[in-house]
Amino acid sequence: MKYTYYPGCSVKATANLYQESIDVVAPALGIELEELDDWNCCGATAYMSVRELMSFAISARNLALAEPFHRDVVTPCSACYLVLNKTNRYFAEYPELRKKLGKALEAGGLSYSGNIRVRHLLDVFINDVGSEAISAKVTKKLDGLKVAPYYGCQIVRPSYYGCPREGVNSEFDDPDDPVCMDYLIEATGASCVKYSMKTKCCGASLMGTEEKQALGLCRELLADARRNGAHCIVTICPLCQMNLDVYQPKVNRLFHEDFKIPVIYFTQLIGLALGRKPVELGLQRLGVDLTRDMKQILQGA
Repeated sequence: MKYTYYPGCSVKATANLYQESIDVVAPALGIELEELDDWNCCGATAYMSVRELMSFAISARNLALAEPFHRDVVTPCSACYLVLNKTNRYFAEYPELRKKLGKALEAGGLSYSGNIRVRHLLDVFINDVGSEAISAKVTKKLDGLKVAPYYGCQIVRPSYYGCPREGVNSEFDDPDDPVCMDYLIEATGASCVKYSMKTKCCGASLMGTEEKQALGLCRELLADARRNGAHCIVTICPLCQMNLDVYQPKVNRLFHEDFKIPVIYFTQLIGLALGRKPVELGLQRLGVDLTRDMKQILQGA
């Protein structure tokens, strides 16, 4: 299972602990990620709202660079996944836009024909590796660990941005009640708590412009996880993880709360179940430390 890997800016900087866990877990599951040479920022969702054509052009450049390898492009970032998929979709469906993007790429000595499939790393784990295969590799079952699976608002909506799966209505997962990450969590021996906020927005980049509103959204997500007895929140997006983890103390101060809920990546959780040490997975650099209860569960496992 070899893929062209598009890490995105966050995973190379503020979310590099995500990359550390990917570097450990992916090879253990037979996944080979070859990083795309000379990739550039996708523009994220904010730039798409401000300069749409320019955002399409810089995203199309990444697709053009990847096309000669004839492999799926895989990214661990929900925003990168959304933007690259949107670019791919619009390139295929709108001739006038395709013409403009073709000229922009030509000026940079590139061309693109639309023969790239963009996928999120979660999709590869669940559909190419499979929860049963992951379960078979588990050496340290995380029995007793209660997890709130947080998908965020980008990866499953709009539904046509993904890839086919059996048993669900959308192309990636159900847009209102996704379940694919739940299967991976259960494969580790942990259990998923009922988490009605699993696709609600964390505030995303609103944290940089309207912080109070974003902190309020994070408070709702954290409160629902606590209400349902979760030991931790597991997510798939660098921005979601940062907002819920790094800004958790600010949520506590602003709303007079006392949240102490670790927020980890799905790859870190799987890494623990594969018997890897927390330090190998970057868990020592979380904003909110693992709680005593969570440490006891992991030690017992």
